[in-house]
Amino acid sequence: MVTALADRTLVAVVLAGGTGTRLYPASRSDRPKQFRSFGGDRSLLARTADRVAFADETVVLTREAFADDVPDHAPDADVLVEPAPRDTGPALAYAAARLRERFDDAVLLCVPSDHHVRGDFAGAARRAARVADDTDGLVAMGVEPTRPATGYGYVEPGPERETATGDAYAPVARFREKPDRGTAADLVADCYWNAGVFAWTPDAFLRECRDTPLGPIAAAADGDAADPAALRDAVEAVDPVSVDYAVMERTDDAYVVPASVEWDDLGSWDALSRVLETDAAGNAVLGDALTVDAADNVVATDGETHVAVVGAEGLVVAAYGDRVLVAPTDEAQRVREVVERLREEGAF
Repeated sequence: MVTALADRTLVAVVLAGGTGTRLYPASRSDRPKQFRSFGGDRSLLARTADRVAFADETVVLTREAFADDVPDHAPDADVLVEPAPRDTGPALAYAAARLRERFDDAVLLCVPSDHHVRGDFAGAARRAARVADDTDGLVAMGVEPTRPATGYGYVEPGPERETATGDAYAPVARFREKPDRGTAADLVADCYWNAGVFAWTPDAFLRECRDTPLGPIAAAADGDAADPAALRDAVEAVDPVSVDYAVMERTDDAYVVPASVEWDDLGSWDALSRVLETDAAGNAVLGDALTVDAADNVVATDGETHVAVVGAEGLVVAAYGDRVLVAPTDEAQRVREVVERLREEGAF
């Protein structure tokens, strides 16, 4: 097997603890999106596990409620259960602490379980791991934008550098989170999309966590390694926060490695129109559905309910179980507002 590093263990950490709220009603608290296929032959998690099979070890990081289901989708991976659902920042800090105990020489490749990727992901990931080893910093994978997307974060690179082994990278000049359309149009030419894929050593990441909202977890990790209860308590005590906001936007030791891949974040319904085959009118249909004089719609069902869309344009229509969602595709991000209301009512 070809490895990314000559003298370190490359550990792929697959993030699979979320519920995928923007893909409601397909994704709900008892059936998160990483276990669904969304048009593929296998689940998103299974496809992600295949994508990182080049790593020396694979660990799926998830919440306790989902842990028993992981082996059905990633049978060759270890499972690490996060103490509490606190978003990606605390989850990755906890993983760094636990995996530092398990591996003396690890470089962690942190990969979401819900992305669409085509191309040489392995090559880009290996480069990111080597740059993380060479710089002792935090490395983000950057994808060249194909459109002014407002739902993605952007990475503004500084002057390009090269490692001694010839791997190109750049220091991060600035992270730009989910800009408005005008700003996104300006960023497309000179920035990368932040693909949410990161590489770092556990020591480097925990070092950069110290003066951030994740400081209590870093402090617990630097304490008595024989007392995992202190680490669990620290995770439970911090507020939910993304790794981008908690660490990547604060550190002075962040770098970006470009990746020449086709990439999309399957985080909301409008993404399906970009990754699924569409009909002549631009409709992306998943499941049992019919469109008549309709254009540029995303129609998705679980096969239990037949959906017909007539004379409509630019809609998301999703029917799963006893739930139906209808929304304009350009407001697909607002599905999270529905989920927030349902959670308040105890109905998610």
